[in-house]
Amino acid sequence: MTSDHDVVWSRCAHLGRVLLPLVDQEPWRQARRHDNLQAWGIDTVAGERLIKIFAALAAHAVAADASVSAAEFDALPLGAVADAATGKPDFELLAGLPDTFADDRDGQAVNLFRLYAYKGDQSSLQLIRLGTELRHALVVLAERSLIPSPTCGDVFRRAAEAGLPH
Repeated sequence: MTSDHDVVWSRCAHLGRVLLPLVDQEPWRQARRHDNLQAWGIDTVAGERLIKIFAALAAHAVAADASVSAAEFDALPLGAVADAATGKPDFELLAGLPDTFADDRDGQAVNLFRLYAYKGDQSSLQLIRLGTELRHALVVLAERSLIPSPTCGDVFRRAAEAGLPH
């Protein structure tokens, strides 16, 4: 049986997976992000995976702070997730994660994020840059929304409309 906490994490991970494909509906955005990652010395594939898991971690931190259940997750404001991406210390984003992950790639990406967070020096700078890139992606999605304060549920609806996997 899946716990509510595990379902919340799976919703957070899903947000991370659909974020960049939604932003990349304007193809030039992907090219700009790739240019930024390369300029920062971050491998494009690893950088995008870290942005996706960063989004999941930020959403998870906001959900945990607000004691949001899985049933309430879709109402989580996108702006709060964007604020957490750049406003919370990296180690706070790692608090309260599941012990195991249904998707091994999530576990690997969390471990890479954890390594970056605790390594310090250049790695910490890379996380700051990735957090800024994540915040930018979330702001782009919020600005595209027709409603004033879009939520995670609005992102999921747009992902479904775009035919992205659930």
